Amino acid sequence: MTTDGEVRRTPVVPPQHTAPPLPRQEPAEPAAPPLVRWARTPRPAAGAGIWRLGHVPKPPQDPHRLGDRELHGTALLALLAGWLVWSLYDNRYLRAVDWPLDWAGARSWGPTTAGISVLHTYQVLFICLLAYVFGRLGHAPELWRRHRPTALRLLGLPPGTEPLERAVVLRATAAAVAGYVVWTLSFRGVWTFWLEPLYALVPDAWWENGDTTAYTVAYNVHYVLYALLLALALGLAGGWGTVWRRYRPAWLGGHGAGTPRDRERERQAEWSELREAGAAGAADHLAGEMRTGAMSDLDYARIEHAWRAVRARPTALEQFEAAVLGDGAGAFVHPSGRRDLTVRTARHDLLTRQVCIGRAVDEERNPYEHRGEEIALDPAVLGTSLLAVGPPGSGKTGRVIRPVTEALCLHALTGQAAVVAVGTARSALGPDDAFDIIVRIGDERSTHVLDPYGGAADTDEAAALLAEALVGDTETDLRTAAAVLAQLIGPFQAAYGHFPGIPELRAMLDGAPALLATLREDLGHAGAWSQQRELDARARQAQRPDDLGPRLADQLALLDRAGFSHGEAARRTRPFSLSSLEHPLRVRVDLPATGHAEARRVITRMLLAQFTAAVAARPDRTLFAALVLDDATSAITPGTVRGLTQLRPANAGAVLSLRTLDDVPAALRSGLLGAVGCRMAFSGITTWDAEHFARAWGTAWTEDRDVTSTPDRSGGVVRRFTRGVRKLFTGREATTESVTVRRVERERWSASELAHRVPPRHAVLSLTTVAGEAGPPVLVRLG
Repeated sequence: MTTDGEVRRTPVVPPQHTAPPLPRQEPAEPAAPPLVRWARTPRPAAGAGIWRLGHVPKPPQDPHRLGDRELHGTALLALLAGWLVWSLYDNRYLRAVDWPLDWAGARSWGPTTAGISVLHTYQVLFICLLAYVFGRLGHAPELWRRHRPTALRLLGLPPGTEPLERAVVLRATAAAVAGYVVWTLSFRGVWTFWLEPLYALVPDAWWENGDTTAYTVAYNVHYVLYALLLALALGLAGGWGTVWRRYRPAWLGGHGAGTPRDRERERQAEWSELREAGAAGAADHLAGEMRTGAMSDLDYARIEHAWRAVRARPTALEQFEAAVLGDGAGAFVHPSGRRDLTVRTARHDLLTRQVCIGRAVDEERNPYEHRGEEIALDPAVLGTSLLAVGPPGSGKTGRVIRPVTEALCLHALTGQAAVVAVGTARSALGPDDAFDIIVRIGDERSTHVLDPYGGAADTDEAAALLAEALVGDTETDLRTAAAVLAQLIGPFQAAYGHFPGIPELRAMLDGAPALLATLREDLGHAGAWSQQRELDARARQAQRPDDLGPRLADQLALLDRAGFSHGEAARRTRPFSLSSLEHPLRVRVDLPATGHAEARRVITRMLLAQFTAAVAARPDRTLFAALVLDDATSAITPGTVRGLTQLRPANAGAVLSLRTLDDVPAALRSGLLGAVGCRMAFSGITTWDAEHFARAWGTAWTEDRDVTSTPDRSGGVVRRFTRGVRKLFTGREATTESVTVRRVERERWSASELAHRVPPRHAVLSLTTVAGEAGPPVLVRLG
């Protein structure tokens, strides 16, 4: 069970080195291995948050789109009308159509070969004109666009097959029409020149006394050769080969042709770029491991990421080739040696770095381009930070936090991300073997402890970070609190070369005379006279009634009682600080489960403050750094809100989960919603929380229809009598309706709708990419 009270199903452990789940559409190449099919699956560009693996882009929304019945009825009517016009022409009722022939004098040629040829060609062109005119009247282009996916599916081709260019279609059609004209004139006996080679080669004795068997075989062979020669000539002239290669059925070896991006993906599946760069051996080795199943999707993504680095630095090509030939699919493995997670509870696409969290509901409240589409999260949107608000049991942990954490751990194994996931042991953020470092607060068996100063080397910075954690959620002046801490941290660091631990700092804030006397004496030995003056200032301030020392000591006591420093076990553990996020680390921090609620809040604030400071100071920002807080209660302070706005340019993001916005100070709620780019409101939120989301999502223009009913007083005696009889039997008076349509500006989602009309297991989600592309709020069914 998760912290939100949601019962989690036991995940199924996938077999090692298997390809990820294939998309909904038919595979591009049924005979190919699973990983090859997965790598070749189209991933067209889509809006923010749309799952791209196997995605089929929707046609542009047409407000005047015809219904199926109207479209098919219009097409049938146009077909019948065109057939009627041709029938009238064929039966000599439309003699005006032949006027151009009369003006050209073609009628005077009579039943000669030229006259019949011109007349037949003219009739075929007239049929083409009828097809064009009545095709446009019958909406033939729209009919084809609507049924094109069905036709492609019958041919076994992917729905995303790229259509042909207009010039290619016109050329191929013109060649087909010309072929029909030549074929009919040849085989109806109008043209006989093509039979001259047959008459010249076949002896007269074969046909003078009747067709012999030899003559029958000879002229049939001649017919076939002529038909093949005609098809070859017209095919070359009309470019039929292009059409065949694009729309060849799958059962004949065809696989369609996607967009240029899809063709590039197919080349990458065969490692063509690596082969063209001169490393043909490495390319063949990788392609072989893909076909044999020795490579997983994570191996593919990891090696491709390494190859992108080589393309930027060509001098490393030899090292890349040597590593691939030596280790194969295990090349460039993560420092932990792991090549995959033992458990995957969500669907991942490691090429687009997306994790699927649900499907957008197909209803009018959702934007057209999102209706019915699968919704996914990736670093492109998580880089603007995500705020998820919902009551316990709404699915925050199991359906959002856990999949996002799992995805970031996979990205870390490919060398593209670093993640720190924070929650209690009951949060089930992932199994132990999914992380490189696990910090268990209060557990003496833990191999690591948290650095309370976040790896800061500067005294003032360390004091500011610790002050933010201790009293950041109160009205205490943070600068004063940081100054108090710096008056003790600085001298301790000058005397002993390191910052004090939580027990030592607490004792000094409590004014422990023995410890302060020893520190003063050691400062004298070290010659740090300026730091002795800091101790003197601290001693004078400790005499004031409003001194912050005791309050800070009480907050440190909360951490000490929760086992933050592990007591004597701290000597056997290694400190972990968020300044190490320059490496692809997977870190999980287990907070104290029970009895230390205030200590959990202090640690959460500490981690959020340290994270925002550490990622902004990273010299190397190539890795995407993420902090996932399963419960961000009391973690939001003015400093952390400012820090969240600095994560986007630092290639970092935070995922914050709250039970309610009441856990955030009232003055910071609007600022928090403005600082994050992705907002998620789960079912069951209160109306007060919904009001903040409604204001954040703003308004949109919509059409409002007002229907007014008025009594019908029109007509003469008969109509009035009829209405009177109707009212006598039905009890309802006849009315007329008038409809007024106007454009009004309304909230995208009102507070009432968010609080009462979001079904269970659903959430309303809006996403913004790091490039600034903002998406509308979308109702999503999670899972």
